[in-house]
Order: sequence, then structure tokens, then C-alpha cells
Amino acid sequence: MKQLKQYKMKQSINSLLGYTIKGTDGEIGKVEEFFFDDQTSTIRYVVVKTGGWFSEKKVLISPEAFQKLDYESKKLSVNLTQEKIKNSPDIETDKPVSEQQEELIRGYYSWPGDYGNGMYGHMGLGMWGYPLVEVRETEKEMIQRKTKKQANENPHLRSTQEVTGYDIHTTDGNIGKVDDFIIDDVSWKIHFLIVETGNWFSGKKVIISPRWIKDVKWQEQIVTINHSKEEVKNSPEYDSSQPINDSYEHSLNDYYEK
Repeated sequence: MKQLKQYKMKQSINSLLGYTIKGTDGEIGKVEEFFFDDQTSTIRYVVVKTGGWFSEKKVLISPEAFQKLDYESKKLSVNLTQEKIKNSPDIETDKPVSEQQEELIRGYYSWPGDYGNGMYGHMGLGMWGYPLVEVRETEKEMIQRKTKKQANENPHLRSTQEVTGYDIHTTDGNIGKVDDFIIDDVSWKIHFLIVETGNWFSGKKVIISPRWIKDVKWQEQIVTINHSKEEVKNSPEYDSSQPINDSYEHSLNDYYEK
């Protein structure tokens, strides 16, 4: 993936919704939502609603295709043509994306099939409460996995739209709901979840790191972190009108990891 920017910025997912996706020969459509890997907290796809230049549909575009993110014009440039998008495999983005569908679309665009080079992350506890293990496949196992017909959904591909609204539980009670996500525009990794505390802390918004997630109950839509309500309440205040700089991020990490 060619990265034209020489520095990274941290932005909220919601602030990127509605951005225009610009292909090499014209506009493709608008950003509608994002899919992320719940083991690595990395954005896997942007869901794009195509414009009127052909029959309207939704397509998945990987960060592999991203070239330039222009905040002033609210455009994200990709190294794809309108024709390439038009002929892409149809994916029903309102339904769970299966591993077979994912392999089909990644093959069509020639994006790497083993996302993350066969690794789900560092050894230890996963970003969303999963114990992580290093994946070491033999050549035979890799061939078997790739040729296996997989009808079930990818269990680790999540929609940011779906997770928005999940309850956030501490070690001693509920503190609010997921309101947004903070990502950086180089690695496309989720660095923080923005939590709307509502009546719990007089409407104060706080941010938490996926590294502090102890467990996620997907069916019950509950995210549990390994800190108390009091710790969250007294954490460095989050100001949504200000960008998250290194100083703030360091103070937040120092506070929770002391």
C-alpha cells in the first residue's frame, strides 16, 4: 500500500463517515461504515456506498488500496478505477461477511489473503478480550484452509456501526455506552473507544483503550474493562474538540498503568 502522508493523525470514525472515496478516474462513492478485526483492533475494510455513475451498491475497500486522506476536502483517494469497483464481487454488507466472501474479494483486488501475515497479534491477551496465540501453519494446512468451503461468517470481523451503543462495564458496574472510535490514519488501528457516560458521570465522555478490555459478550452487547468506575471517573478528561496528542495519550496510559 502506497502511503503518501509522512505523519499520522488520530481521528474519530464518525468524523470520517460521509467522506468521498476518490478513485484514479473519478469519484466512487461515500464512506458509510468500517469493519475491524476484533483480535487486532485494525480496520479491515471501509464500506462504500457507490454513487450514481452505475447501479448503486455497497462495496468493501481495504486499507491496502488507500493512498491519501485529505481532511480539508473530506476525500479518501484509493488506487482503484471506477470500472474495477463496478465489476467487483457483490457483497451483502448488511449481513455478516463470510470467510469465503472475504477470500473472493481479496483475490479479485489482489490484496494479501493472510491479513496480518498470519499473526493475530502479540502473544498475550487480545484487544477485545481474546487470548492470542501465534498461528503457525504448515503448507498443507494452509492449502486445506484456503480450499475449504467456508459458509459461516468471519467470527472476528466486526462493524463499528454494530458495536456503537454497546454497554461498557467496569469491574464494579456500568459506566456508559460506546459512542465512537479513535483510529490513526497510517496503521488504521483503533487506539481508543469513546464512551458516552450519560447519567453516570453527568454526560462526561471518556476514552478507553482496547488493551484494557477484559471480556466482550457479543450477544449481550457488553464490553467489560479491567478498571473500576472510580478509576474511569477520575481519568484524564477527554475533550472532543481537541485532537488527541502524544502528551494526552501518555498521561492517559500513565494513569491507567500506574
